[in-house]
This record gives sequence, C-alpha cells and structure tokens, in this order.
Amino acid sequence: MSPTFTNLAARIDHTLLRPDATQDQIATLCAEAAAAGFASVCVPPCYVRYAAEQLQGTSVPVCTVIGFPLGYQITKVKFFEAHQALTDGATELDMVINVAAFKSGRLEEVEDEIGQLAELCHFKNALLKVIIETALLTETEIVQACRLCVAAGADFVKTSTGFASRGASLADIELMRRTLPGTMRIKAAGGIRTRAAALTLVAAGADRIGSSNSLALLEENEKPVS
Repeated sequence: MSPTFTNLAARIDHTLLRPDATQDQIATLCAEAAAAGFASVCVPPCYVRYAAEQLQGTSVPVCTVIGFPLGYQITKVKFFEAHQALTDGATELDMVINVAAFKSGRLEEVEDEIGQLAELCHFKNALLKVIIETALLTETEIVQACRLCVAAGADFVKTSTGFASRGASLADIELMRRTLPGTMRIKAAGGIRTRAAALTLVAAGADRIGSSNSLALLEENEKPVS
C-alpha cells in the first residue's frame, strides 16, 4: 500500500503510558481514539478496566503493556499480569522481552516466556506484540530476537518501549521486515513525532505505529516521504 494512504489512524495505537497519567487523561485518550478510529488505545495496566468501560460500544480495542518497561520480571509475574489484563478487558498485549536473559544467551527461556503469553492471548482471542527494545540490541541480536518471536507464536514484533535511549528507526524496521515472514506483523514505536516519519516507517514495513502524538500525526500537513 502506498505510504500516502489516508487512513493512517487505523494503524495507530493511541498511547498514554506516562507514570503520571490520570484517569481524566485516559478518558480523553479513549474519546479521541473513538472519534479518530485509531487501531487501539494503549494504556497502563491499572487503567485497562476503566478504558474498556469508556470504549464499550465502540470498535476500538484496549491494549496494555506487560513487563513494562524493563522486561526482567520473571515469567510467572508476566503471566499473571497478562491474565489480569485480559480479564479486565484488554485484547492486545505489548510484552517486553527479558532483554537481560536474552543478552545472557538464555534464548530457550526467552522463547518459552513469549510462547506462554502467546498461548494465553490466543486462548483469549487476543493479540501478543513482543517488544524487543532494538536500542539495546545489535543487528544480529535483532534478527535473533525476531526469530524467537516467530518460533514462539507471537503476532507482532515491536521495536521499542519508548523508554530506552531511542525509539524505532527506519533501519530497525527494514531489518525486521527482511527477517520476519510476511505473516508476522511489525509495530514501530518510540519517538515517532511527525506524519512523515510515521508514513516512512509504514512504507518500510511497519503495520502499526505506537504514538503518544497520534492526533498531531493526523493533523500535520502531509509531507513527501524521502
């Protein structure tokens, strides 16, 4: 699809994950998502039930984060957190991998953790997006992490939490798209502040965009993609 397509909103996860996010701000986020037709709202786990109530009767699903933002919680904790989020009304989960375990070479452990959450999500008719935090990985490690996500049955590989030294880059998306099968979707997140940047990442292979700047991405005068 051309990167100048008009329905960018349908690819954006409208996000508010600041530690000081208030309930009133979550209500505004949900109203904005329903009006714009965003792909989802992505909210802190403590607001999942409230967001689901706010979006009842709309087509906008609730997404939340698991093991966020560092990913080094043990698997049982992430599994419980995921189960609670799904019970509260989330239908999309963005889980941070255990980067510490991954970089220690404990790949089987990392794959098993992703697989457990993928199985839970699919049993509940939910999607699992796996955040690999590309800012902390080499190119070789990005390829390796992507392959683990495929083997474990995840639905998306996501670049970033937005809390590391950088977010998504064009090079990340291009590498991930070359590595992943066509059936595996990609979410770009972190530092995407302009419409041109979002469209460039979509053109490179991103299926979703995670942004706390979503309305500006829609309202900005469209710029040519370089």
